[in-house]
Amino acid sequence: MKDEIFAELTASLKEGGQILRGEKEASRSFPYGPPDIKRIRGKYNLTQEQFAAMLGISVKTLHNWEQGRRVPEGPAMVLLRVADLHPQAVLDAVRSVG
Repeated sequence: MKDEIFAELTASLKEGGQILRGEKEASRSFPYGPPDIKRIRGKYNLTQEQFAAMLGISVKTLHNWEQGRRVPEGPAMVLLRVADLHPQAVLDAVRSVG
């Protein structure tokens, strides 16, 4: 059984390397566009200042995102998706910090 699992993991790693190098097409992807930050903020009924403080970002950054001058990336994008899909989890996390 262990040899079987090891062989599967090895094959998976090799396939991942081929995909990263562009030698093979990924079998699936999960595309999504930039989040509608004003809509997400509206779910919380917060001002820009309050929402920025909750996310731990500057108000200027939030302004740039909402006005389309900048697009959140990496962890900020993930946090916004969580804030959109699971608002109670974010509120629980923020409350436990303060």
